[in-house]
Amino acid sequence: MFIRLFYLLKRYGIPVSTQALLDLNHAVGQGFAFADKEAFYHLCKLVMIKDEKHYDKFDRAFGEFFDAIDRVDGAALAASIKNIPSDWLAKQLEKDLSPAEREALEKMGNLDELLKTLAERLNEQHKRHQGGNRMVGTGGTSPFGAFGDHPEGVRIGGPARKRSAVKVWEQRNYQNLDDNELMGTRQMQVVLRRLRKFARTGAEEELDIDHTIQATAHKGILDIKLTPERRNRVKVLLFFDVGGSMDPYIKLCEAFFSAARSEFKVLEFFYFHNCIYDHVWKDNLRKTSSSLATVELLRTYGPDYRVIVVGDASMAPYELFSDGGSVEYMSEGTGIGWLGQLYQHFSKVAWLNPEDPDYWQHTQTISAIQKTFDGHMYPYTQAGLGDMIKYLAR
Repeated sequence: MFIRLFYLLKRYGIPVSTQALLDLNHAVGQGFAFADKEAFYHLCKLVMIKDEKHYDKFDRAFGEFFDAIDRVDGAALAASIKNIPSDWLAKQLEKDLSPAEREALEKMGNLDELLKTLAERLNEQHKRHQGGNRMVGTGGTSPFGAFGDHPEGVRIGGPARKRSAVKVWEQRNYQNLDDNELMGTRQMQVVLRRLRKFARTGAEEELDIDHTIQATAHKGILDIKLTPERRNRVKVLLFFDVGGSMDPYIKLCEAFFSAARSEFKVLEFFYFHNCIYDHVWKDNLRKTSSSLATVELLRTYGPDYRVIVVGDASMAPYELFSDGGSVEYMSEGTGIGWLGQLYQHFSKVAWLNPEDPDYWQHTQTISAIQKTFDGHMYPYTQAGLGDMIKYLAR
């Protein structure tokens, strides 16, 4: 049973095992999710998916598994569209209709009907069409082509104009959502959770079910056993670069900050600009009054803190290598020297960089900081964040 679903999940890039398939068959055989699509959905998700990052792929695969509509052969249609002569889609005329005229045009009603009709028209068409209302062409009211006007259609070539196409048939480049996409707060929480380390500390206040059962069975009467609450014992210290070249990454930093605060009970944070110098601060609106000398910071926070510096590491070389290099004031010592002290003091220090890794080797300050941190600079992607957490958790 469910062999087709198994291979469908694999086709969507989900790492499912044969054991998971056997477990699903067994669960269904035991009467779970009987004749209930929603219950079966949740059962499949529970048994087959081991990582939250695959939930979106699973939803799409599950939807395809239960879709009984006879769909057009997408591969064959794509091949036909690829073979359309380029001059058929050349821009010579643009069509713009009034709202009333657009409303009067007939819609296919659903994507399957639209694609079936497109396949039929491609089989019939043997020349360029312009200004028409039926074939693949340009500047008309046909639902297929470019530079025309229709409330529902398939855009083939050409730029977006009215944003009413239900499908765009062109080469589009996307980053992989699993590993390389810049993340939102929820994705970050999932990855950061791997850094948490729990230990039982404090007063005995949680019910210990296993020992309660054993003690009760031994005595013949209820004997409640308690155990200390499990608490996250990881301590995290965050440093955020603010202003200047980091302005485009404000939302990313906010998402990361929000995720970190929700995952770690012991978390301290500070701000800096471009590089950590002789002081950092807690409040950008009260920069002077909330500042803390870096020397004092190293005395206050022990080596057991996990340190994450968030910044693009991009600045003028003198800001990193010269005494007084800060652009805001005459800082004491060199930026690279302060970063070296930070890295030497704490047992685990990592730099999270939102800048595209392709540019790292071409930026002198990024290369220097990466070397100071013994290579522990990671890109601001899910894969990069995952690698950073593996290092910090060791």
